[in-house]
Amino acid sequence: MTRAAANRYAQALFELAKEKSMLEQIRSELDTVQEVFTENSGIPEVLEHPKVPVQQKETLLKNGFSGMSDMVQRTLLLMLEKNRIDSVVHMIERFQHLVDEEWKVGHALVTTVKPLSDEERTMISETFAEKTGKNTLYIRNEIDSELIGGLKVDLGNLVFDGSIKGQLNRMQRRLVSGK
Repeated sequence: MTRAAANRYAQALFELAKEKSMLEQIRSELDTVQEVFTENSGIPEVLEHPKVPVQQKETLLKNGFSGMSDMVQRTLLLMLEKNRIDSVVHMIERFQHLVDEEWKVGHALVTTVKPLSDEERTMISETFAEKTGKNTLYIRNEIDSELIGGLKVDLGNLVFDGSIKGQLNRMQRRLVSGK
């Protein structure tokens, strides 16, 4: 299935969940579904296998996700019926993105030489949330000893490189170009 189809399912589910004031619940349930699908490779294999009867696949989904809302269960069953079950994870990722946009939540990858303290995380989160117009910015910290010092903040479509390595690279480019 194309990402476009997964996006359409996510958009429809998002609009319905928003209309019913269930965004938080549906997001939480979809987080669980995503975890199940990514950590148990056997489940997608069974659901996509042509020799497994459709009734068994439906029963697996109904029993496996019986604690989920009707909205989530129906979406999964519809995707199964339309042979789109292979894109459940893509649909969930798009749904999460739509909710993040609605709630003005961002995610950043912060690369540093050493792990960030809680105080540094908070300061970086608040600073870059304000710069990007987000209410909340969640930080994932990766360590890279080649940065020498400073930090690099990757917000997806924006990168702020305040690392010493980045500064040295920029200085080298200016010297080579003669500017």
